[in-house]
Amino acid sequence: MKKAFLLLLLGLGLFTLSKFGFSQKSDPSKPIEKQLAAPIAEHDQVIYFAGGCFWGTEHFFKQVRGVTGTEVGYANGNLKNPSYEQVSTGKTGFAETVKVTYDPRIVELKLLVDLFLKTIDPTSLNKQGNDIGTQYRTGIYYTDKSVIPVIKKSLAELDKKYPAKIVVELEPLQNYYDAEAYHQKYLDKNPGGYCHIVPEMFDLARKANPAPKDSTASKSYHKKDRSTLKKELTPLQYDVTQNQATERAFDNAYNDEFRDGIYVDITTGEPLFVSTDKFESGCGWPSFSKPINPDLVEELSDNSHGMRRTEVRSKTGDAHLGHVFDDGPADKGGLRYCINSASLQFVPKEEMKAKGYEKYLSLLVKK
Repeated sequence: MKKAFLLLLLGLGLFTLSKFGFSQKSDPSKPIEKQLAAPIAEHDQVIYFAGGCFWGTEHFFKQVRGVTGTEVGYANGNLKNPSYEQVSTGKTGFAETVKVTYDPRIVELKLLVDLFLKTIDPTSLNKQGNDIGTQYRTGIYYTDKSVIPVIKKSLAELDKKYPAKIVVELEPLQNYYDAEAYHQKYLDKNPGGYCHIVPEMFDLARKANPAPKDSTASKSYHKKDRSTLKKELTPLQYDVTQNQATERAFDNAYNDEFRDGIYVDITTGEPLFVSTDKFESGCGWPSFSKPINPDLVEELSDNSHGMRRTEVRSKTGDAHLGHVFDDGPADKGGLRYCINSASLQFVPKEEMKAKGYEKYLSLLVKK
C-alpha cells in the first residue's frame, strides 16, 4: 500500500527533491560503526523499533513526552547505504526502523516498549497493515545489553495475551542507515499519507506520559487574541507571528546573539529555545538544534511560495516561529530550527531569576 502511494507521487516528488536540494543524509563513505554512534545529548538514550511502515511508527513516538528525537531508517541488513528502492525489494535484509532518542529521566524504556507493542500485530510475520515483506517485520534493536531484561519483560507479558506465537525480533543493532529526506517526518508533511496505525493511537501516545503537576509545562502561559497582540507587538512582530511573514535575513535582533539565556515566545512569554542549542548556521536567522521540549511546538506541512517546507509554530500561543530543516549539524541531531527573531524575546541568564525563569537555569549548563 505504501509503495503504491509513493509511486503515485514519484514523478512530482523526485522533481521537488532535486529542485530544492533535499538528499539522503547517509554517507556511503562512513563506516557502519559511525552510523551507529551518532552523538546525542548527555542524558539521552537510543532504542530502535521496527513496526511495519516507518512513517506511522515515527509519528507515533514523536508524540510521547520524553522522546527527544525520532528518525526513520533501515536496520540490520546486508549492504551498505541502502536506498528505499533496494529495501523495498525485500531482499536486502533491512527492516524499516525508527530510531527513537529519549530522556530516561522523563520517560522509561518500559513505557516506550509497551507503547510500541500496542501499534503492531505481534503475531504477524513480515506483514503489518497492508504492507507485506521482510522489510516490514517487527523488531526491537538495541546497542546496550543492559536494556534486554526490560524488553524481555514486556515481551513475556505480551506473550501471555496471545495464543499465537509472538514474532517480534529482539536483537542487537548490527547496522543502521537513515532513510532519504522525504521519508523523515513524512506524516507531518503529508497528513493524508498512508499509515497502518489508526489516528486514535497518536492521541494515546500524547497522553501516555503526562507531565507531573509541578512540571514546567505551559499552564501559566496563554494565547492572546489578535486585537491584544496588535497593541502589544511591533508591526513586524505581529506580521511574523500572526500572518506568517518572514523578517529580513541578517537584519534581525538575534541572528548574532550568543549570550547565555533563553528565548521565549514573544506572544506568551513561554520558553521555547535555549542558548546552549543555538548555533551559527550562516542562514541569517537564529538557528537552534531543538526546542526546549518538542511538546512546546507544532510542526506543520507548508507548501507556500512553491516550496515544500515544515512550518514551526508555538503550541500554546499558536504563533508562527519559522521552519525546521534537516541540514543542521550532525553532532546536534541534524535539525535546524530556523526561527524569526521577531517571534522571540531573549532573556539573558543574569535576568532569568528576576523575570520568573529561574527553574530554566539548569538548561544553560553546557554539555
